[in-house]
Amino acid sequence: METTQTMQKRELKTTEKKGITVRDFILIGVLLAAGAVLKYFVGSVINIGGVKPNFIIAMYCLGILLIKPKLYEGAAIGILAGAVCQFFPGTPYLNFLSELAGAIVMTLMIRLVINIGKMNLTPAIATFVSTVVSGALFVSFLIIFLNASASTLVAYIPIVLGTAVINTVIVQVLYVPLKLALKQE
Repeated sequence: METTQTMQKRELKTTEKKGITVRDFILIGVLLAAGAVLKYFVGSVINIGGVKPNFIIAMYCLGILLIKPKLYEGAAIGILAGAVCQFFPGTPYLNFLSELAGAIVMTLMIRLVINIGKMNLTPAIATFVSTVVSGALFVSFLIIFLNASASTLVAYIPIVLGTAVINTVIVQVLYVPLKLALKQE
């Protein structure tokens, strides 16, 4: 007696990510908390002519790179970062707007693939642009809402650009090891 076997076609089912997971929330929380601690302790030590890292911006940029949120989720991360900034001395409430804008820019820019050879420069370039947007908006809000002089903007340009460079280095250096630690592709 002979038996016949039939082969069935295999189908690979893929599922699209349906929002931020609990793991993503925890990661963002840990990164923002680390950014706050680093800003408080290390940020006051590293100060070269008024230029110092903004670890909160660096950490939300890193978090956005790692979890790749949708636009509204990235905006929520920016608002959370603005809330964390309220615990530090400075101008209250302006960080909500500037960090919101920085996070939105970061969320949009991570969709770009910027490679030079085999090196992925998306983390560096996106972080630089996001930090500049956040810093420029913060200084602009100082002028608009607090009637600061326009010379304030000129004085802050090197500070914002210097901070953007430092944040860029931080994120580019931490991105690959964290991505590997989180076992992402």
